[in-house]
Amino acid sequence: MTTFSIKGLHVDRASIPVIRGIDLQAGSGEISVVLGSNGAGKTTMLESLSGIIPAKSGSIALDDRQLLKLRAGARAKAGLSHVEQGRTVFSEMTTEENLKVALHPDADLKEAYDLFPELLQRRDVKAGMLSGGEQQMVVIARSIVNRPRVIMIDEMSSGLAPVIVSRLMRAVRQLADDGMAVVLVEQFAALALAIGNRAYVLRRGQVVYDGGCEALAKDPAHLHKLYLGDAAA
Repeated sequence: MTTFSIKGLHVDRASIPVIRGIDLQAGSGEISVVLGSNGAGKTTMLESLSGIIPAKSGSIALDDRQLLKLRAGARAKAGLSHVEQGRTVFSEMTTEENLKVALHPDADLKEAYDLFPELLQRRDVKAGMLSGGEQQMVVIARSIVNRPRVIMIDEMSSGLAPVIVSRLMRAVRQLADDGMAVVLVEQFAALALAIGNRAYVLRRGQVVYDGGCEALAKDPAHLHKLYLGDAAA
């Protein structure tokens, strides 16, 4: 069983506090959904967890291993995967070549193609010729080829049609059901809450809601107030 635990995380950008004392947790088989308006600090939080930017203080632990002082590469080797915004693919390489870029010698592409069988049919197509949804599948599939213990996904639905977003949500749920710990930052709150276990709402770099996804999904008015700052959990 994997436990990914963040406690008292503080992150500055250009000496300005952006993340202020966040606590968050995700375990094997669980999806922790992170919501919040633009500028709430969601992307900064993920970038600090994966080591792209340094955290000022706090604890980032994968089971009993402290990651805070490790570089991004070492965090990845420890089992932490980060799907960043932007659907970055190597456009002149084929789908399969994109997947193999990150592949360890002792790993294979079976899990990637099991997750997205659509990509098997497009394996020899240049990634630049794929649709936006297919490119997002490539990015997510590439992030799991080495069987990470934790996957963090940042706004995977941006610019995609609802039917594609629903397909991606099912895939993320499958990753959790297969035993991975998932941290999902998402703009489609209703869809994310429908597949998630625990929800966190960020506002101005702080957690203002920490509770079950189902309860929050049933109270959209409360979620709206949390976004706007008219209520706190």
